[in-house]
Formats: sequence, C-alpha cells, structure tokens
Amino acid sequence: MAYSSGQQIKRSILEGLNMPFAAITFNWEIDKEKKKANQKEPHSPCDPTYADQLLGGYMKAGANIMAVKRRSPLSISSMRPLNPLLGGIASPTENISFDRTSHTGSHKVKVHWTAGKERGPELSEEELDEWLTSNMRTLPNRAFIQDQTRASGLFVYDMAIDLRTLFCVSTNKYEPELYPEIEAKLRDEGWKEGKNIFGNCLVCPKERREEIIPALAKAIINWRITTNQSRTFDPMGIVAIVISDNANQITYAIRGDLRDDMEKRLATPVIDLSAKADFFVTPTAGSYVPGAIGSADALEKAEEKLVKLMAAYPYD
Repeated sequence: MAYSSGQQIKRSILEGLNMPFAAITFNWEIDKEKKKANQKEPHSPCDPTYADQLLGGYMKAGANIMAVKRRSPLSISSMRPLNPLLGGIASPTENISFDRTSHTGSHKVKVHWTAGKERGPELSEEELDEWLTSNMRTLPNRAFIQDQTRASGLFVYDMAIDLRTLFCVSTNKYEPELYPEIEAKLRDEGWKEGKNIFGNCLVCPKERREEIIPALAKAIINWRITTNQSRTFDPMGIVAIVISDNANQITYAIRGDLRDDMEKRLATPVIDLSAKADFFVTPTAGSYVPGAIGSADALEKAEEKLVKLMAAYPYD
C-alpha cells in the first residue's frame, strides 16, 4: 500500500531542483480513416548535461533506435506506512498525470499519420494545425494515469545515493549511456575522462557539481508532491530524517512498534536514537512520537549534512 512510488518521489525531487528539464518529445499517431489520435511513448534526449537526466536517469530504445540507458544514482523506495496500522487508503480513486504542460515551450509534440497498421510520415506544423482546428482537438504535453488511490497516516521512505555514479557517466560502448553526439557535447562542455569501479567514464565539471549539490540536498529535504490541481495540495509535514552510510542502521531508526498491552491491535511510532546515524527531528515529532523532542532548524542541519557528504566525495 504505497502512498507514492519511488519514481514519483524522484520526480518531485527533480522538480525541487529548480533547474531546466531536458526537452521530452511527446509522440502521437493520427489514424486517417478513424480520425483518431493515439498517444505513443514519450522520448527522452538522454542528455546528462541536464540535471534531471544526470540524476534521474533515462532510457531510449525501440525499432531502428540505438538503445541507451543510464540508471539513476538515486535509489528510492516507495513511500509506505510506517506500520500497516499507522496508515490507510482513502476512496474514491482519482487520475494522475505525467505532466509537462507547465513548460510547454521546452517540449515537442511529434505526430504521425497512420492507416491501419501502416505508419506514415510526420505531420508538418501546417497539417497539424489544420487537423487540430478541424477536429477541435488538443494534444497536450501530458500522459494520463488512471484510477489511482490516495492515502493518509504516518509514512516513511528510504533513499540511497550512489556517489560513485552521481556525477559520472559511463563511456562503455557495449551498454552505452551516451549517444556519440551527446558524448562529444559533454567533452566540449568540460567533462573529463575518469574511471570508477564500473570502468571508464566522463566526470561532471567541478563548477557544475558545486551548483547541483546544494540544490539536490535542498530538494531531497524539502520535496513535495506537486500538482496543477490545487485540491490535491498536501504540505506533507516532516517528522524526522535519519542519515547514515550504513543501511542496516537506517532500517530500524524510524519504525512503528506493535503494542501487546492493549486489547485492540495498535502500533506506536518510534524514533530510535540508539541507531548509529545522524538524527534530525522536527517539532512535529512531538505530535506523534511519545517523548520526542525536535528542533526548529532540524531540516536545515539535515540539508547541510547532505551537502557535506556529497561535496567530500573524490569524484575526480
């Protein structure tokens, strides 16, 4: 019963960077006979000079297309109830969207004619304008995902940041992460030859890293589920954050313990300060966790800790 998938969390963090997104191509086909528009898979430029591509990863594959894939250095779990007894699903269902309408000018809509199973050429701007007008249609930079549910309660998610690949892009030709023209672009923009545990790579310039690291730390701490529909706004108050280089310590640092002293099954949220990790507890914790004491600057200190850890890694 995930409140939000890891992909949704990552998307919200990338939006929180406040940096330009790479232009996505939205592909459509129009059936000449049925006069019906069908949406196909959106295409990414696979260009890590954009922060959302460098940090979020990408994949592009298909017929007559060279396949490239970069795994995101951010591994994010779903946001899930702290304990099954501390969260629940609300009804009814609602629709969500993969939405780029807020930056319409940055993204392209590509439309092809189709006749039966045959795919024709791409429509020119004039042909597309005429079709949209005569059929009173729009083709927005948006893909709908239907019948999603909403949840409430106390939730937790985990994130691992792979510093080895955070600012390094592989130059392996057998499982490529880069198109040749994009690799040439990176070299022209100052990306240097390097080598990590996975092999040869290109390393993001120091000036660019120093721009991204504070923005990423801020986005990780302060991300929110964003939407263009105000009715779904949720401030999502943070109770506590735990940072460690040991995943085993993280798993029990914030948890929900079952109570066996009650007739009805109940669970109590716990912030276990015995874990070997850095704790950042907000004043909100006192509303949910018995005995918890928070500080007003907890989130700022968590942000500073992340910046320190990411900046200290020897990427070069």
